[in-house]
Amino acid sequence: MQTAEAVLAIIRERGNRGLPLERLYRCLFNPELYLIAYGKIYRNDGAMTPGVTSETVDGMRLNKIRAIIEALRHERFRWKPTRRVYIAKKGAANKKRPLGLPSWSDKLLQEVIRMLLEAYYEPQFSHHSHGFRAGRGCHTALQSIYPGWRGTTWFIEGDIAQCFDRLDHSILHGILAENIHDNRFLRLIDGLLQAGYLEEWRYHATLSGSRKAVSSARCWPTSIWIGWTNTLRPTCYPLITGAAAADLIGHTCCCGSALADWNRAEIGRRVANCEGR
Repeated sequence: MQTAEAVLAIIRERGNRGLPLERLYRCLFNPELYLIAYGKIYRNDGAMTPGVTSETVDGMRLNKIRAIIEALRHERFRWKPTRRVYIAKKGAANKKRPLGLPSWSDKLLQEVIRMLLEAYYEPQFSHHSHGFRAGRGCHTALQSIYPGWRGTTWFIEGDIAQCFDRLDHSILHGILAENIHDNRFLRLIDGLLQAGYLEEWRYHATLSGSRKAVSSARCWPTSIWIGWTNTLRPTCYPLITGAAAADLIGHTCCCGSALADWNRAEIGRRVANCEGR
């Protein structure tokens, strides 16, 4: 069996060349990936928070990894519902947002899936994208605009109301299926999205939307994220805001370009008027 580093390197190379992934499900049988995933998430604040079962990180052992792999090998693995709680919403007084608390085994497998998807999609993302990406963030975004910064007239901020609650599962499946030609892997993701949640210990199905959970590194265990390539085509980032954002972001980019052109033209006119005076 190949090492985890070799597996991720091969997937990364296929992503860099724009080649589809096949037999990705078999990569989930590699125990080394689970050990790396464990090293990434065991220190998280939610690692000791139980989901619908009492299972937490303190019960971690190699036999648990073997059990997960064995269940996956025979397609017997079933995602557990998350336990829903509510936490205060930042910037909104007296408002709370739902949070899903998954079981430890689910967290571990989700992190492995995140690692595989990130290795594939990361090379395809636009270098203008800085959110929820390894080695990128607010500071790298500021560094990228600093050399050419000349001021601006308009800032546009957009937000999709209840985005996570209204994600269409069939659209998300279709986006993944464009580049991942492995039905077993896609069925596993479908099961994750449709696992449901328990609120006050009553089961609720998730017919749409994705999990909002105590996230591991770069948020994949909560859901799948949408990234953007240089052609502004939506691709699944391991770590999915909303497929409906495709058109919105495309229009926003067009509007942004038009505003930039208008700003340049307006500045030119004002400079010309000043010189004329």
